Amino acid sequence: MAMDNFLEEVATRRNRGMETVTYMLANVMMVVFAILAFMYLMTMQGALTQGASFMEILIAVILPMLVTGGCAALLFFYRDRLRTEYEYTFTNGQMDFAQVFNNKKRKNLGTMNLKNVEAMGLVNSGSFNRYINMPGIKRSNWFVNRDAQLFYFYFSKENVKRIIIIEVSDEMQALIKRYAAPGAFQVN
Repeated sequence: MAMDNFLEEVATRRNRGMETVTYMLANVMMVVFAILAFMYLMTMQGALTQGASFMEILIAVILPMLVTGGCAALLFFYRDRLRTEYEYTFTNGQMDFAQVFNNKKRKNLGTMNLKNVEAMGLVNSGSFNRYINMPGIKRSNWFVNRDAQLFYFYFSKENVKRIIIIEVSDEMQALIKRYAAPGAFQVN
C-alpha cells in the first residue's frame, strides 16, 4: 500500500501585533459608530416634536445617522478580514487553497493539479518576471508576508492566463517540485 504525500501549511502574518491593534480599534470604532447612530435616532425624535422641517431633519439627523450606522455595519461585517490567513493543502500532486478570516470563516479559493501547471518557481527568479509581465494575466496573491519565500504557479484555464502566488516552506516546495510536470519548475 502506497503512502499518500500530504502536507498542510497555514500562512499567517509574522507580526501579529499591528494586526491585533487594528482589529481591536475596528471593534471599538464599530461600537462608537453604533452609539452615534443611536444618538442621532434619539435626536430625530426630539426634532420631530419641536416641529423641525424635513430638510433640517434630513441634513442634521438622518444623513449623519445613516453614515454612522453604515460605518458600524461595515466594520461589523468586514472586521474579520483584518485577520486573514491562507491555507495550502498538498495531497499527491494536488493543491487546495483556502482563505481563512479570523480563524472562523473559511473561503475555498480552488484546487489545482500540478500536472496542469505550465511554469512554477520562486518569485525572485527570472522566470517569474517573464510570466508576470505578460499582457492579460490574472494575478492572485494568496500570501500575507511580503518578505516570505514566495512561490508562483503559471497556468491557463478556459483561455485565461493566471498566476497564483503563495508563500511556502522548503518542505512544501520539495513536494511541489517532485510532482510538477517535466520542465515546469523554472529558475531563469
